[in-house]
Amino acid sequence: MLPNVLISHRSRVLAAVALGGALGSSLRYGVSLALPHADGGAVWPTLTVNVLGCLVIGAFTVFLEAGEPHHLLRPFFGVGVLGGFTTFSSYLADAGGLLVTGQPLHAALYLLLTVLLALPAVICGAMLARTVVARARRRGPGAAPDNVPDTAPGTES
Repeated sequence: MLPNVLISHRSRVLAAVALGGALGSSLRYGVSLALPHADGGAVWPTLTVNVLGCLVIGAFTVFLEAGEPHHLLRPFFGVGVLGGFTTFSSYLADAGGLLVTGQPLHAALYLLLTVLLALPAVICGAMLARTVVARARRRGPGAAPDNVPDTAPGTES
């Protein structure tokens, strides 16, 4: 094994992206197994991963800005996992498949629906994350979560 000093920063970033991409792509594949569809048929797996990925990326961006994350977190999770999980190239391929099978209206609706759901998903993810960050800051470091009492049972005054 090479000492950490001999492995360049670029190599560590590339490894983080590759590992994250493998994980994200595997998760996406799992969704496609859970929600299978025939060519030119339902496009639910692609729509699901893209909207869910947009929700997560909105939240992830806020969490990154709120703290001091490890320098490999963004390449691993933001680029690798989320880049591997979301699949806007399949989005276009699915729309093309709908066109080829003579379903131009479904293709247009699918293209529009994805945008109408994905953009608000980013905003919702960011809003939810801002709420979590604001609550955490109000409680302060080391404070108990909202659902945990500040005192031990039987010691209330």
